[in-house]
Amino acid sequence: MSAVPDTDAAELQVRIQRMRRRHLRSVLKIERQVYPRPWTIGVFTSELSNPERCYIVAKVGSTLVGYGGMLFSADDAHVANIAVDPRWHRHRIGTRLLLTLARFALDHGYKNLTLEVRVSNVGAQAMYRRFGLAPAGVRPRYYENTEDAIVMWANDIDEPAYTDRLAAIEADLPGVTAWEIG
Repeated sequence: MSAVPDTDAAELQVRIQRMRRRHLRSVLKIERQVYPRPWTIGVFTSELSNPERCYIVAKVGSTLVGYGGMLFSADDAHVANIAVDPRWHRHRIGTRLLLTLARFALDHGYKNLTLEVRVSNVGAQAMYRRFGLAPAGVRPRYYENTEDAIVMWANDIDEPAYTDRLAAIEADLPGVTAWEIG
């Protein structure tokens, strides 16, 4: 495994691409590092073949450093997962992934963004709040039948104020992000 380069944040170059089967080996490595009950290759393969899903990866050079996905229902875009290689935490990779997913939802006419997050994952909760997601409820024992999930929503993401929010988030990102999701 490659170490995180000792690079100034302003020099970071991140590429966001559609997840493909060829990415799954690297995705599964991250999945096993960050989740107690990781998804299998079969689950990811099924998700990738479903037209009601969108999965993306973040790469720095040739290294896959994170991924995210969402599913769609009626007016809602539901973020299924965002995961970043722990060595790349605090490099705003998760922010880039969520920004891409939020824009994808907007571009495809969805009006609301939702997700669940572990009660203990305060870092992710802070990032989600920057995207306008607010707590709307709790799913008791949602994770591994032990930890509660906070359900978060951002409504009316199709309004100009939300587009402005996303532009401000992007403007605050260090380095360069290339969106290659087509």
